[in-house]
Amino acid sequence: MTAFDRFDPVSLDALVAEASLLTRVDRKYVVPRAGLDPVLAALDPGTRVLEIDGARDFAYESVYFDTPDLLSFRMAAQPRRRRFKLRTRSYLDTGTSYLEIKTRGARGMTVKDRDEYDPRHRDRLTDDARDDVADAFATIGVASDRADELDATLLTRYRRATLLARDGAGRATVDTALEWIEPDGQGFALPGLVIVETKSGARPSDVDRALWRAGHRPATVSKYATGLAALHPALPRNRWARLLRGPFDSSHRAAPTTHPTIATRKEDASCADTPTTALSSTVAA
Repeated sequence: MTAFDRFDPVSLDALVAEASLLTRVDRKYVVPRAGLDPVLAALDPGTRVLEIDGARDFAYESVYFDTPDLLSFRMAAQPRRRRFKLRTRSYLDTGTSYLEIKTRGARGMTVKDRDEYDPRHRDRLTDDARDDVADAFATIGVASDRADELDATLLTRYRRATLLARDGAGRATVDTALEWIEPDGQGFALPGLVIVETKSGARPSDVDRALWRAGHRPATVSKYATGLAALHPALPRNRWARLLRGPFDSSHRAAPTTHPTIATRKEDASCADTPTTALSSTVAA
C-alpha cells in the first residue's frame, strides 16, 4: 500500500479535460522522501490520482541534448532571455517517445514544441530532428548550424504520479526514484529525494499549501542543469548552490539501479516495437 492509495482514481481523459489551465503558475519543490507521506496525508480527501490499468505511478526517461560547450546548460546556469532545452521524453511503460524543444526568445516568451518520436532513436537526433532544431534556433538568435553539434549529454529516469485537485483547478506531479546517467554510464541516484511540481491558476493549489505548512518552499531546480552541475563541480553552479550543498550533495547519492550507456545501450524491451497507448498523452511537466 502507498500513500496514493487513499485517493480516488482519475482517468487520463478526465485529467486532461479538467486540468486545462488557461493561466498557469508552476512551482517546484525538493522534498525528502520521508517528508512526502505527511504532505499527502494532509491533502483534501477529494484529491484524485491518475490511474491507468490499475497503475498509479509510471516510469519516465528523458535524454537531454547539448553542444560540446554545453550551450543549453550555460544559458540556464547564467540566465539569459534567449535559451533552449532539448530532450526526448519516453514513457517506458508504453514504449512511446516524444521530441521536445523548449525555447525562450528575447521578449521572454517560451515556446514548447512536442512531436512523436521513434523510441528506437530516443538517444540520438535524426536528420529531420536536427532540421527542426535548426529552425527553432533561428527564432532565438542561435546560429542554425549549431544544431549539427548537438549530442546526448545526460539521461534521467524517474517514476511519476500525478494528482488532481477536487475542483480540477490544480494538479501536481510527484517524481521519485530519481536517477541521472551520463553517456559513459557514470551517474547517481537520489533515493531519498522527491521532486514535486505544482501547476495552478492565480491562487496556490492545495498541494502548495500542504507543502508550505510542512515547511517546504519552492526551489530553483532543473533535472538537467542541476544534475549536470552535481556531476561536474567545475561547471557554473551558483543558481543551484543551495541544492548542491544540500539534497544533491554527494553524501546523499547512491549508485543508479540501472546503468544504460546512452549512445550504445541495447534497446529496452518496453520501448521496442510497442504500440502507442493513452499514457503518451499524459500532461507532462
